[in-house]
Amino acid sequence: MRLFPFGRARRTEHADAVITGAGSGIGRAVAVELGRRGGRVVCSDIDTDRAADTATLVENAGGKAIGAGCDVTAIEQVEGLAATAQDWFGAAPTVVVNNAGIGAGGPPVGEFTLADWERTLAVNLWGVINGCHVFTPILRAAGRGAVVNVASAAAFGAAPRMAAYNVSKAGVLALSETMAAELAGTGVGVTVLCPTGVRTGIMRADSPMDETAERLGGLLLRWTGRPPASIARTTLDAVDRGELYVVPQLEAKALWQAKRWLPTTYTRSAGLLERVVR
Repeated sequence: MRLFPFGRARRTEHADAVITGAGSGIGRAVAVELGRRGGRVVCSDIDTDRAADTATLVENAGGKAIGAGCDVTAIEQVEGLAATAQDWFGAAPTVVVNNAGIGAGGPPVGEFTLADWERTLAVNLWGVINGCHVFTPILRAAGRGAVVNVASAAAFGAAPRMAAYNVSKAGVLALSETMAAELAGTGVGVTVLCPTGVRTGIMRADSPMDETAERLGGLLLRWTGRPPASIARTTLDAVDRGELYVVPQLEAKALWQAKRWLPTTYTRSAGLLERVVR
């Protein structure tokens, strides 16, 4: 799904990249794939040991990397990450991947706690906002590069009992579309990833999810989950083609089309299906 191609140059070859949430899952897979493409990667994560492990994997794949700690909910830490990256690269990065996120789901609206709402939005939405706020002016000033924001098919799927997660990812999608418009013609591209199930560690024990959400999430991963390495390759190839939207799985594409053409029917059906499965 291409909006405005932003050139034929393969931005992901020999990229100078910064990735948040690089300690596992999609973030780690993107970092390793960039290493295979000869890149230099700043692998950041709130868990510094995991960030360092990913940096080692990038080096083993043929790239160069450093690990860095970063809590994306803290703007001063994101600013510090940008400073670290520019010092190490000796220039602005060419690819920024705002990936850090947590899973969330379970109780319906009105029962899901406000504390869990705040935490989910702080990481999944504000983390991406902070990354875009800090890095976009740097890339714009350099006149080249790409921002990759990791959203989810939840951004448009709006599954029941996942309100906080859905809202956070819908915000990332809207932010990415807005940035694509604002950055048109500047040499800076924007890509937003909207997958369904990916075999990652997003459903961690400390994520705000109840037993029902964990069970349904496990079923989704079993039925539709793709390995993160496959998603990473698909996403980076889309960046090179200048695509705004990456909707990598068939079921994600089906959700996209159903929501677009039959929104009322889709929403009612999603509610009924959730009750049957639960």
